[in-house]
Amino acid sequence: MTPDHGSDRIPIGFDELLRRCRLAAGLTQVELAQRAGVGVRTVRDLERGRSSRPQRTTVELLATALALAGQDRTDFVASARGQAGPVPETVAGTPIRRLPARGLGLPDPGELIGRDRDVAELAAMLTERPQLTPGVVSLVGLAGVGKTGLALKVAQRVAGEFPGGVSGIVMIEGSTEGDVLAAVAMVFGVGRASELAGRFSDVPSLLLVDAVERAPGAAVEALNRLAGTAPMLRILATGRHPVGLPGERVRPVTPLEVPPVDAPAELAALTEYPAVALLLARLRQIRPEPPRPDEVLALVELVRRLGGLPLAIELASAHGRVLDLNEILDRYGNRVLDLGSPPVAREAAVTLRDAVAASYRLLGAGERSALRRLSMLRNRWSVELAEAMLDDDPSSTGRILPAPGAHSAPGAHSALGDHSAPAGNPAPAGPDSGGDPVRVLDRLLALGLISSRGTGPLRFRLLDVVRDFAAERAAADGELAAIRGRHAAVFARLAGRVAPDLAGGKLVEAVGLLDEVAGDLWTALAHSANDDPHTALRLAANLARWWRYRGRDVAGRQWLRRLLDDPRTADADPTARAWAQVGVAQLAQEHGAGPQEMPAVEAALTAFQRLRDVPGELAARSVLCGLWTAVGGHDEARRHGEAALELATRTGRIRDMAVSQNNLTWHEIRIGDLRAARRRLAAVDRLAGECGEERLRVLARANLTEVTRLEGRYADAVRQGRRVMAALVALGDPGHRRRVLGTVGLALAQDGRLDEAAAVLAELRARRTVGSGGRAAEPESGRAAVDEAVPREDGICALIEASLAMQRGDREWAAEWFAAAAQASAGSRDQRDVAEALVGLVASTDDPAARAVAVKSLDQVCREGGIVLLPRERAMINLAGLDQGTFGDD
Repeated sequence: MTPDHGSDRIPIGFDELLRRCRLAAGLTQVELAQRAGVGVRTVRDLERGRSSRPQRTTVELLATALALAGQDRTDFVASARGQAGPVPETVAGTPIRRLPARGLGLPDPGELIGRDRDVAELAAMLTERPQLTPGVVSLVGLAGVGKTGLALKVAQRVAGEFPGGVSGIVMIEGSTEGDVLAAVAMVFGVGRASELAGRFSDVPSLLLVDAVERAPGAAVEALNRLAGTAPMLRILATGRHPVGLPGERVRPVTPLEVPPVDAPAELAALTEYPAVALLLARLRQIRPEPPRPDEVLALVELVRRLGGLPLAIELASAHGRVLDLNEILDRYGNRVLDLGSPPVAREAAVTLRDAVAASYRLLGAGERSALRRLSMLRNRWSVELAEAMLDDDPSSTGRILPAPGAHSAPGAHSALGDHSAPAGNPAPAGPDSGGDPVRVLDRLLALGLISSRGTGPLRFRLLDVVRDFAAERAAADGELAAIRGRHAAVFARLAGRVAPDLAGGKLVEAVGLLDEVAGDLWTALAHSANDDPHTALRLAANLARWWRYRGRDVAGRQWLRRLLDDPRTADADPTARAWAQVGVAQLAQEHGAGPQEMPAVEAALTAFQRLRDVPGELAARSVLCGLWTAVGGHDEARRHGEAALELATRTGRIRDMAVSQNNLTWHEIRIGDLRAARRRLAAVDRLAGECGEERLRVLARANLTEVTRLEGRYADAVRQGRRVMAALVALGDPGHRRRVLGTVGLALAQDGRLDEAAAVLAELRARRTVGSGGRAAEPESGRAAVDEAVPREDGICALIEASLAMQRGDREWAAEWFAAAAQASAGSRDQRDVAEALVGLVASTDDPAARAVAVKSLDQVCREGGIVLLPRERAMINLAGLDQGTFGDD
């Protein structure tokens, strides 16, 4: 680890004294080791502060080799034992440079990437007037997150504000309060610890205390005494947990920012993110050439997988001498915990697993249990979701986790497993020992094991390396299957709570919520499909509308069909099974396979009627209305639509009455009764207003725009459509806006407003690929289900082109575009668009053979679709010299 990101070695105390004595004697580390008869590694470790308490024999040998005698020798030995005293004046007759009166100072932190804001805020905290604020600020976080580097940079920034000196110590395991105070006295040039109060009494000074978790009890006692007796002293501490002093201000140090999922894969833009900048900086130290274009995606995925943790980035980039970024990602992307120092540094080897384990050992048994349970959460999560994962109450989602203390056999934990918390730093009880889950979350947040970003409910998450480690512990302790079961049950319950809002005024918010937890939904589904298919079926049934809205109809249908066909779900809750059958048919409709699922939704209707489930019956009838339409059963389709309207009216379900009226509107348009269509849309507007469904009102007005255009009132259609588009923008519904935009463009072209129509056509084509995955969840059938996505938009564009050509008198070009419109719209559920295009083709083509084919196709579409041509369309055919008495009338 480099000094600017979390080094745990600060050259102070005996290590610095030994180095200065050696240099004064003119010896190298090798020469001193040879003269003292000790290993060179021993000398190196002592000077680097890696040896906590050297043996007295070793110290005596070093003192002899350095020719220390008398009081100088006594002080040297005392310093090695953590007892401060006067520094020796000479070594072999050579004077030793005295420590400056204002303290030893600190090493240069070097370049610090991505911490400018943290440095500025911490500097402001430390330079506030001591009498107004507490004097202890703690930087807390996971090992390797960069606490020490940040502390050094802050100390460097504020050094001018502390004329009394800026210096620091590193905590050593086994230290006592006296050891800590003696070390502080030494680095500030004070002979005895008892003189510290006077040293800090009249001038501001800054003390940096690194790695307080190594001796938490001693740190609390010593720093509490200093804070109480030296009000002008400021203390900046770093550790994996707070010191625990009254009034202490704790500042979690979080990983570096990584690029979001939607960040452009361009190296110049990616370098703005600190995690990427750090990785590139470290790579430049071992390979001069920048990442190749084919490495950029791997770079982004790697820093995301590493979670922006500086230690992880350092360790990964160290492999860049041998591996390129694609190879590093392939080798370590799924096992980042195995990242460690390269072989050349084996002597100081460290892995991410070691770093996370160090923080894990600070937790109490309940907190460890909580971390293992939370490791199943993939996306950001809320306090409520965390509580659900930690809850053992059988009345919530069932007692699917083992009883407290029963999750593993005695002795089952490895060396990185459940150890008691260090003395002096007791951990609060976890959820399996009666603790408050919120307090447990606060503890995990304080230790840097979870992070919080943003202000919404879903603001918490685990670092990937922490999640991977906790999942390893859960698997080793035999808990993984139970935690997966809890996770699936929690998210099935969440989906069930959100599902009703996918068909109402809260659609956008509901979809957004499911989008944010999408990773957890897929994970829960995958695990429960194998281990608990009943839960999987309940979860999938509640996701059908979400899948449909997001254009995942094929994948969603495959999941539902797999679960419905699983023999283990034959005895599943009949309501859940019926909703799954409705969902699989809804999704099949989206890709033209609805008729294949007709038996499933018929069975669902029967089940809902038997269960007297009114919402279920309404949903099933709405889907059947669309399915029968798709197979030409228009009378059956209308029967189901009217039955749904009667049931909704009888049970006083106003919103469902509006949806049913909206669905039946298409049948009026199909038979050419535009007056009846207007009456139904007026009813939709009134009913939607009564139940506060503003979105449904706007959709009804969108359909009214189409009816107005079909009536030939083009200018009115344009005015209505533009008002509707503005309302749809306000509702955040771009899919329906595109549909209405097409209607407006077609009305403009048919009204002879060619320039305006051409502008709309250009906008349609520019927007065609934008948001095509978003589909409307309601209404579920009929003209109002304006969600045929891109193919229908291609058809509308072709119709506009054809109408523009007709207005210009270019019949040949118009015929080409009408034919293209008919072909593009052929796969949609709304065959009325096909009929309109074929009417235009019949009226515009001068080729008798092409006209004959178009006439035959039009007759077939009208018969199969139950479509009656409008008077305006019959007039166009009559002008072409054809008999207008055909086309599905009989």
